[in-house]
Amino acid sequence: MIEQETRTFIHLLMTDHDRLFKELLTTFFVEFVELFLPDVSEYLDPASIEFLDKEVFTDVTAGDSHEVDLVVRAKVSGQDAFFLIHVEHQSSTQAEFGKRMFRYFSRLHEKHDLPIYPVVLFSYDEPKRPEPDRFQVKVQDRLVLDFWYQVIQLNQLSWRDFARQHNPVASALMAKMKIATEDRVRVKLECLRLLTTLQLDPARERLISGFVGTYLELGTAEEQQYMAEMQSLPTKEKEGIMEIMTSWERKGLEQGLEQGLERGKKEGVLLVTLRLLRLRVGSLPESLEERLRQLSIEQLELLSEASFSTTTLSEVEDWLKAHS
Repeated sequence: MIEQETRTFIHLLMTDHDRLFKELLTTFFVEFVELFLPDVSEYLDPASIEFLDKEVFTDVTAGDSHEVDLVVRAKVSGQDAFFLIHVEHQSSTQAEFGKRMFRYFSRLHEKHDLPIYPVVLFSYDEPKRPEPDRFQVKVQDRLVLDFWYQVIQLNQLSWRDFARQHNPVASALMAKMKIATEDRVRVKLECLRLLTTLQLDPARERLISGFVGTYLELGTAEEQQYMAEMQSLPTKEKEGIMEIMTSWERKGLEQGLEQGLERGKKEGVLLVTLRLLRLRVGSLPESLEERLRQLSIEQLELLSEASFSTTTLSEVEDWLKAHS
């Protein structure tokens, strides 16, 4: 049976993509700053980092509320001075987004009375036009407000510039950067090859490999090319990638999760479990599938974990007898 962290990760994927990005950024926040905000990294005291409780701001005029993605309170290295880093993740374009960033900035500044470094991480695939990094207010010819925020737009970045960065965030986010169709297999291999060099603990390693699998899903022909190219890697790198998770298991999990997001939680967990079992033991008798449909969500989650170490139908039968 795989560890509890994998169960948590499966739940995470089934929730939403924004939460997956947030998990990546909170787990590797210092590495994120080092990779994309080198100027901030120079004066950030990593030991002082504190993730603040979620901020929810109500827009009275629009009649709705918005939750700020990530707010970090940190100290300037060598000084007794604090500042905030506000990071918003955007998986789709939004009209007047700069205005929203300014509203967040003004309300955070009013509440905390600290300098704020605002950052936006755009992760969508389309459109590919550069996003603005400013919100301005003018009265006639007079500029009365010039609000700037840092933009990190992944579809404007080349994965080649990050392939040799010894950084777990690079290993994950390369999967969402500008990738030519013919490079998709190579990028996935580069992401996982880089991951094998980072010597992360198993939970963090699974977070990165799951992120790559989710956002760089290969087709059947690409999977075959991926497996063929992996066989040509040096033995140590090949074994490292295989140890993280086989691509076929990852593919089954991803497909089940995508369908599960559309069909509801229990159906989603059932689909995940069925796909994993088929990958491990082959086709399943209809009678066995029907028995699985009668299990609770909790039982299906436990069985999906157990499937990673299952190799025969008899082992599945034994598990059902022990847990039904």
